[in-house]
Parts: sequence; C-alpha cells; structure tokens
Amino acid sequence: MKLLFDQNLPRRLVREVETDFPGSAHVRDFQLDTAIDPAIFAYAAENGFAIVSKDNDFAQLSFLRGAPPKVIWLRVGNSSTEELRKFIQSNTRVIQEFDSASESFLILEPSEA
Repeated sequence: MKLLFDQNLPRRLVREVETDFPGSAHVRDFQLDTAIDPAIFAYAAENGFAIVSKDNDFAQLSFLRGAPPKVIWLRVGNSSTEELRKFIQSNTRVIQEFDSASESFLILEPSEA
C-alpha cells in the first residue's frame, strides 16, 4: 500500500515508513501542497495512493465519493514526527489489512490503555 501524506503531516514521514509502505510520498513531492482537497483526492485515486491526513476533510470526501482512494484519518493531536512514526508503525498491520477491506476510510486514534 502506497501512502500519500497530506500537507498537515511532516514530509519526513515518507522515509520513516518506507520499509512498511514502499512507494509512499508527500503531497509536496507532486507540487500538490497548495492544491484543493478534491484535486489531491483525484491524484491519489489515479496513482494508487491511500491518503493519510489529520484532517477530516478527506474522510468526508471518501464517505461521499467512496474509494479509490482509500483514506486514513489520523485522529491524533499535535505530535512530533517521531510520535507519528511510532503511531503509524504500531498500526502497520491494521493499515495493511485496510488495503483489502471494503471500507473506503479508516480512522486511527490512540488507544486509551
């Protein structure tokens, strides 16, 4: 599964998750950092990416339009790149299973252990 990280996430995450999600990218890699959400949504669909965002706008687009692309909504507060990396890596199996699931979006939030 290739992930496309939204503008609200650090670009460095791409290389941090490359082992588990090869081919991933950041919207800035395609000059989409100032694009409107529907344009990013269309690009991801056309190029086989799942969108990863902390913004619920993509989840709403996914709810309205369906997949592709799939959308992963990270419901986390302000987090460092390292915290985000750990959070994504701790959910690698869930994200990979989501790739073959019928749902169009996945909400990931920290567990309250």
